[in-house]
Amino acid sequence: MKIHYLPEGHFFGDCMPFYSDGKYYLYHQRDTRNPGPFGEPFGWCLVATSDFVTYDDLGEVIPGGGDDSVDQFIFAGTVYRDAEGQARAIYTGYNRDRVGTDVPSQVLLEARSDDLVHWVKDGAFELPPPAGYDPTNWRDPYVLWDEKAGHWMMILGSRQDGPESISSGSTVWFTSDDLTEWTFQGDLWAPGIFTMHEMPDLFEANGLWYLLTTEYSEKSKTIYCISESPTGPWRRPVDDAFDGRAYYAARSVSDGDRRFLVGWVATKTGDIDTGPFEWGGCLEILEVTFREDGTLGAIPPIELWEAISADSQPIEPVMIETPDGRTVAELGVVTGDSYAVEATLEIAPGTRSVSLFFAGDPEADDWYAFNLDLNEQRLIFDRMPNWPWNRYDNKGLDRPLPADVTSKSVRVRLIVDETVATIFVDDIALSTRIYDPAGATLAVAVVDGSVSVTGASLSIVE
Repeated sequence: MKIHYLPEGHFFGDCMPFYSDGKYYLYHQRDTRNPGPFGEPFGWCLVATSDFVTYDDLGEVIPGGGDDSVDQFIFAGTVYRDAEGQARAIYTGYNRDRVGTDVPSQVLLEARSDDLVHWVKDGAFELPPPAGYDPTNWRDPYVLWDEKAGHWMMILGSRQDGPESISSGSTVWFTSDDLTEWTFQGDLWAPGIFTMHEMPDLFEANGLWYLLTTEYSEKSKTIYCISESPTGPWRRPVDDAFDGRAYYAARSVSDGDRRFLVGWVATKTGDIDTGPFEWGGCLEILEVTFREDGTLGAIPPIELWEAISADSQPIEPVMIETPDGRTVAELGVVTGDSYAVEATLEIAPGTRSVSLFFAGDPEADDWYAFNLDLNEQRLIFDRMPNWPWNRYDNKGLDRPLPADVTSKSVRVRLIVDETVATIFVDDIALSTRIYDPAGATLAVAVVDGSVSVTGASLSIVE
């Protein structure tokens, strides 16, 4: 891939980002897909970057412990510095051979480092789930210092013991004064909606606390809720996601000024459009925006966007108008499989929909499409036409649109990197996979209304 990071010969899994001295350390899992996701045990690998454009691959830094060890696999965790400045990692040890036995298959373990690259496991620390919690779903801890309370907090994903179909998923929390003894405090957020919470994250910004989690039983999205306190009560905004179904397991990281989401865009089984999304894919970084009402959005990182759009070529402005039906205006032909498109849209009130068509064949009227459905106020990805039914499994590939889309200029940016496509409508992001492009034409379509397209450009990424 030319834009998003993908380790050679592997697929990118859950990531534990950490910022230090101008560099982002992205600890993550690498899956060989031999024979499929989670086929071969993995540890934590590390890639570092200062700009989200170039990456330094430092290889495996915390290896798994072998088939007889509690950390046969090293699942997700957290990296932080203690009061003395030493780097610590609390991670999930998983042994698949213990599932169904009397021994928990997932427990929390610890490692330490003096340089963020070389790690030593601490064999003395082991934290299993308390009674009543599922011993096979106890993972993804995140540690932070609560300044006001004067103690450390640790949150992680869990669920009640019992059938996995029951929506008992929760984010639980512990407190500690010394990072040695942890006191279980119970459920931090247990909405009774999801079967499991994964990759929880907690941070404060602009006087509000944001609790992130990823769920896989409703819409399989990374979502967030808001509170005035790190312990709740929590409220979910109307649009509580950062992206769609394809963008998963995102954790956030801050340099003290800006905050970024570090997640992965899932592949599809069989590398076909009709296949279901599967665990793991490629890294995708999003920058978090903080809106005046306290809600959050996502845009491409400035450094990344500037790098991939540096050699942009202008596209002629176009006005598309149709009182009844659909009109398509071609914008150009793309000569590569990795590129960036930018445009400003002025959409007339009453317009039914506006779509950005790409990777298409105008003669066959065959396209991938990000559709702004203004009647339903939804941003939707689909294959056009979706015939014969069903040409694309697009469940979860939609986002709410604000009500004022037709009363302002809308900045639209599209990033395509081989099989990954992400659109940004202002700061609303939606990512997906595309495996069967019909062609290379870029176009805009309008149904029952009008749209002007100005300030458009195309950048090919070599």
